[in-house]
Amino acid sequence: MAQRKMSMDLLGVAEAEASTGVSRWTWRRWAYDGKVSSVKLGRRLLIPAAEIKKLVTDNTWPRLARGK
Repeated sequence: MAQRKMSMDLLGVAEAEASTGVSRWTWRRWAYDGKVSSVKLGRRLLIPAAEIKKLVTDNTWPRLARGK
């Protein structure tokens, strides 16, 4: 039986930390509190890359115009 590679883009909490600057413990707390979606596979807690992008998009503020 051939194994299929999963096409989901999942990041470990250490990878999420490295890509965002948010600590791995904060990612874990957010996942367990339900603030972000997560996947638990064995001992690993994984965060979907789409969830990280959504979090960044939802918390992006528009640039303030400076007086000319």
